[in-house]
Amino acid sequence: MKHTFLWLAALAALPASAQAKTEISWWHAMAGANGEVVTKIAADFNASQSDYELKPVFKGTYPETLNAGIAAFRAGQAPDIIQVFDVGTGVMMGARGAIKPVAEVLEEAGHTFDKSQYLPGIVGYYSTPEGQMLSFPYNSSSPILYYNKDIFAKAGLSDDTPLKTWADVWAAARKIKASGAASCGYTSTWLTWIHTENFAAWNDTPWASNENGLGGTPELKIDGSLFVKHFGELAELAKEGVFVYGGRTSEAKQNFTSGECGILTESSGGLGDIIKSGINYGIGQLPYDETAPGAPQNTTPGGASLWVMGGKSAETYKGVAAFFQYLSQTDVQQYLHEKSGYLPVTMAAYEATKASDFYEQNPGRETPLLQMSGKAPTANSKGVRAPNLPQLRDIQNEEYEKMLAGQQSAEQALKNAVERGNAAIREASGG
Repeated sequence: MKHTFLWLAALAALPASAQAKTEISWWHAMAGANGEVVTKIAADFNASQSDYELKPVFKGTYPETLNAGIAAFRAGQAPDIIQVFDVGTGVMMGARGAIKPVAEVLEEAGHTFDKSQYLPGIVGYYSTPEGQMLSFPYNSSSPILYYNKDIFAKAGLSDDTPLKTWADVWAAARKIKASGAASCGYTSTWLTWIHTENFAAWNDTPWASNENGLGGTPELKIDGSLFVKHFGELAELAKEGVFVYGGRTSEAKQNFTSGECGILTESSGGLGDIIKSGINYGIGQLPYDETAPGAPQNTTPGGASLWVMGGKSAETYKGVAAFFQYLSQTDVQQYLHEKSGYLPVTMAAYEATKASDFYEQNPGRETPLLQMSGKAPTANSKGVRAPNLPQLRDIQNEEYEKMLAGQQSAEQALKNAVERGNAAIREASGG
């Protein structure tokens, strides 16, 4: 008994670092330069305290990470934190028993949660209609335009003249191809997010009924005349070899960083890999359709947020709360913003970045923030919500790919996407 007491006393006297730490698992979808940022943030958090050990695990692309999380939850092996892209927000909101709202996690750990500290357009997207924040907005982004300055010079294009409209982009892309400055004029990641969901918001046209699903079960409206016009033009560029399709998610970024294509529309969060490629690039705003009344309006957040899974221990939740508090620190948010191109989620980090003259020294880097916050959102531009948005995107991608292969017209592709999508929404909603 005496020996037991001495052993316990010796254990208590050990420094905290020598005692067992509570492990916090974090599944994420960040590869390349953004994966390096995740690794550094986790290492810095672990070094900042001695109670918790955050362990980030790369689980593949956004869709793969979401699917892995669903499978792990069903098997009773869910991670503590999972990064879910914006498309999965409706799926996670519908799984209320599987998740623990981040506002609860913070408050139960004794942290005062003040949503006014966060950028309103971002925190609102990941909150309930009553204002409770459900997930932590780790990497929010906005779609922007990137262009290769060297290819522009070879094609005789001025990189001082911004490409404001899609008509401007089409003309420049055709000139790049015709001049031989590059084999491809234009490419784009995420046709669903950029050319469908944000196309609707930026041009203030409906993606679906009921405020794009935020006000109730949506019915898709993406077969409207503005969409038909836009995708018809994109299909024509593909036929001419001016537009090159790279894939359903971020694959087309490689077409740009390799020098194959002169213009790219992609997430602001793709910046890290573009910088890493060493190409001479410029940044412009997301183009808009000059025939759309009131355009440009505002873009909606992309990227992903961190969801906390249910059924974990109180100590685990304390560790998760400590990590989210760490992530909210101004210097951490400023680092994340400047290194990755993702948006800072707090007002303080945005103001600190502005005060440091970072935007003056790095032209274009404020563009995604200005796009998102330049105008008050309308019913068409608050974001999109559906119980099965990942499935809807798959349907749209299937129809777009047939269109780009010349197997159907843009009008038919969009008509099919609406009919199939609405049927899927009814099924997912129990209708």
